[in-house]
Amino acid sequence: MKNDKKTLFSVRGLRKKFSDYEVLSGVELDIYDSECLIVAGANGSGKTLLMRMLAGLMEPTEGEILFKGKALGQSNGKCRSLLRRSVGLVFQDSDAQILGETVEEDIRFGPENLKLPKEEIESRLEETLTALELTEKRDFGARCLSGGEKRRLAVAGILAMGCETIIMDEPFTNMDWPGVIQILKIIRDLKQSGKTVIILTHELEKVLAFADRLVILADGKIRAQGESEEVLDRLDPAWGVRDPRGVYRNAKDCTWL
Repeated sequence: MKNDKKTLFSVRGLRKKFSDYEVLSGVELDIYDSECLIVAGANGSGKTLLMRMLAGLMEPTEGEILFKGKALGQSNGKCRSLLRRSVGLVFQDSDAQILGETVEEDIRFGPENLKLPKEEIESRLEETLTALELTEKRDFGARCLSGGEKRRLAVAGILAMGCETIIMDEPFTNMDWPGVIQILKIIRDLKQSGKTVIILTHELEKVLAFADRLVILADGKIRAQGESEEVLDRLDPAWGVRDPRGVYRNAKDCTWL
């Protein structure tokens, strides 16, 4: 498949070990600017660990991660600083990401930590409140929101920091139908606005329609990657990923939105 987009991340020979247990093994992956990439795999496949390393939260045991062509290592302070300003990770547990007492305080936290000018902070606050439909909730207690609203708040905080890449780790966990719809609308809008969106999930039937590419991770290894239909045609039951096309006509129909 030809791809003319710029390479955002290049992952080469990535390995991660804890004691004698290898969680990721020889991962090779390119992620492109402005694409919607879905990484699917069963629990324990290594999805979250891989994305935590892409977000600069963990170090690999072996291998290399390039971000915009620069090696992402502890010694490369400039590259890591750029990464922190460019890439935001929405945790599976949204409560762990709440840092402010109210919705407004939580969104302000990132831009204020970046020491942005007051006028810029105010502008970003209003833009993200509107974009994520949280204006009426701005004075609400952040921890009193519903699950879907907390995920919207997490995305709002990331966007307020100016991040161009959003990684969402199992965004539909513990979501009811309205919550899933809220998250899918966010994914759709982020994709349409040209953001790079990386979604880690095993619930392909909810979101696969938005994918530019699909990656299957199983037992710490990438088993397949490419256009969704091609990857699904090669699915191995041992990978722990269910083909959602049993109740849909094709991959582009796989969404609850």
